[in-house]
Amino acid sequence: MGLRFETRASDSPWCDIVWTCTSEQVAEMTSVAAVRWGLVFWQHEGRSYASVSGPETRTGAAPVPEGATFTGIEFAVGTSLRAMPATALVDGGVELPDTTRRTFRLDGARWPTPGPDDAEALVDRLVRSGIIVRDPLVADVVRGHRPAVANRTVERRFRTATGLTQGAIRQIERARTAAELLAAGALVADVVATLDYFDEPHLARALRTYVGRTAGQLRGGTGGAIALDLDQRLTS
Repeated sequence: MGLRFETRASDSPWCDIVWTCTSEQVAEMTSVAAVRWGLVFWQHEGRSYASVSGPETRTGAAPVPEGATFTGIEFAVGTSLRAMPATALVDGGVELPDTTRRTFRLDGARWPTPGPDDAEALVDRLVRSGIIVRDPLVADVVRGHRPAVANRTVERRFRTATGLTQGAIRQIERARTAAELLAAGALVADVVATLDYFDEPHLARALRTYVGRTAGQLRGGTGGAIALDLDQRLTS
């Protein structure tokens, strides 16, 4: 009982992950810091909903409707919505109006509500329509390229495209990776060394800030429902 996550990597250059989740006998979950924006679709008690979720810079508690089913699309760093500045979505989101089981409204038009198997088809349509855009400089930097522009320009472009600094993105992604390693049974000392944390207290602070769990809770699969697919170890 709790949250049951399933995630898969996407073959689209515009999105990273497609996920599904069902909730059973859980009223609240720990949200986890995240660097990507997304589209989330869910059904609860016969009604359909859709929202745009923004990057999250910290952990927190979030309510979970009993018996809800979710489908989510997490977009690649550097992509954004034409009509919604990334900076306005950080630590928040926007519920989309007039959502039905079949369609939802975004940027003045109606679109088919996707399931997990046709998420990329929706993304492709949104890209072709110009509703989802991408900063090529940010995408190149994420792939490890070093552009021939000043660091100040790169940082400004990152903030505009993602709402976050490069440093914040690195810290959040490192903490999420640490959580995944610990949940898989890795030793704390090994995670500190692998991810280049200064020491164990440094790792502990990062986990508390961005994941909302201690290393012991992650290794033991305790602490309640959490918005991470950690091999479904943390769903009760």
